[in-house]
Amino acid sequence: MLRLPDHWVWDSWYARDDDGAWHVFFLRASRALLDPERRHHRASIGHAVSTDLRSWRLLPDALIAADSPGWDDLAVWTGCTVHGPDGRWYLFYTGVGRAERGLVQRVGLAVSDDLTTWHRHGTEPLVEADPTWYELLDPDAWYEQAWRDPWVLPDPAGDGWHMLVTARANTGPAAGRGVMGHATSRDLLHWTVQAPLSAPAGFGHLEVPQVAVVDGHPVLLFCTNAGQPEHRIWVAPGASVTGAWDVAAARPYADPHLYAPRLVTDVDGSWSVIGFLDRVDGAFVGALSDPIPVRYHPAAGLVSRAPGALVQSTSDSHDG
Repeated sequence: MLRLPDHWVWDSWYARDDDGAWHVFFLRASRALLDPERRHHRASIGHAVSTDLRSWRLLPDALIAADSPGWDDLAVWTGCTVHGPDGRWYLFYTGVGRAERGLVQRVGLAVSDDLTTWHRHGTEPLVEADPTWYELLDPDAWYEQAWRDPWVLPDPAGDGWHMLVTARANTGPAAGRGVMGHATSRDLLHWTVQAPLSAPAGFGHLEVPQVAVVDGHPVLLFCTNAGQPEHRIWVAPGASVTGAWDVAAARPYADPHLYAPRLVTDVDGSWSVIGFLDRVDGAFVGALSDPIPVRYHPAAGLVSRAPGALVQSTSDSHDG
């Protein structure tokens, strides 16, 4: 696994370069903070490279908080990395600022020609919550303005790009407003917020979303640590990678220690998940797991392919 002696590591995302090497981008914060709950407002985006998804070589950090004053001058959080049609790399990320005490989340962009040196695109957020559909900061309803964890993918028909975002609807019971936010773009630079790709289904938020086609089935992978004490990782079915997503039919992916997993193609081309180890025996670990082989079964959801792996199959479903 990827474990740093001086930093905690948590949410991660992956990209593969032209030579076939995997690059992982991950949130990191110094263990000198002592209390891992303090890490969120000290987060920067680390970077490492691997030829096998198991042994990693650290590279320079990809991105840190901006200088003040700025919309992202407190911390930078989870995102995704996309290879654009112009040959450049696009790193979409979440930012929070000091002016709002880190309570308002927005999405920004950094670009790179070599996957190593990154430059912010402009000084303003790329896309933020639109109150037409989405909840803005309301401490009486929720503790933050959720608009984070962007996941960007090309439209299957070639009609631009889609961005999925952790968001909350602006109506309904406050504890269950989590939805899959949505924005579209023609060029990866200019985005239009759209209506959500799911309906509220009892989740407070749908964190670290990712879509993929696993064993022929479009799936939405997400996680939640709010209001779901037994299960935290979920997989929802959809008609295509652009949704809509039936979050009410999501099935849990049961693991007592893993959080924020990502679907990756392993060295043999099969699907695996990599996530971070959260709490084990009551202590926060803060390290990335090795790949855990998985498959998708329509009746059971995402299940382990390897005997003795961390993840066990389950047929439980969430009924909202």
